[in-house]
Amino acid sequence: MSRLQLALNVSNLEESIAFYSAFFKTEPAKVRPGYANFAVVDPPLKLVLFENPAQSGSINHLGVEVFSVDEVAQATTYLAGRGFSTDVEEHTTCCHALQDKVWVDGPDNARWEVYTVLADAPLELDVSGDDSCCVADDAKAASSPSCC
Repeated sequence: MSRLQLALNVSNLEESIAFYSAFFKTEPAKVRPGYANFAVVDPPLKLVLFENPAQSGSINHLGVEVFSVDEVAQATTYLAGRGFSTDVEEHTTCCHALQDKVWVDGPDNARWEVYTVLADAPLELDVSGDDSCCVADDAKAASSPSCC
């Protein structure tokens, strides 16, 4: 089982939360300063919002959320076997959660991840703002502190 993840840069987080709550008929699963995510049941979607006025209206990154570490490992093996350069991160804090993931770069600078959430991030990591793992290295400096 998996679901598509769409991470968007938005100019106004509260306005975006209100819109997507109504549009998908569900409240956010998590809200942090500059960040919100929705676990939408129908259609199966993980919608992630980053308050980033300088980049608003653009895609932050794309992903496929899977529900086990084994599925991340299988994706890594598959993608590497297809010749993609993979970037594996284990027990990394991202999107205010502890995750295992693999990244690949697609055409036109599309950054894709296959990931699983292991646990919610400890609050002290949320407060520090050090949650920048989800943006390609060249975009980190331009991204908001809670990139994903």
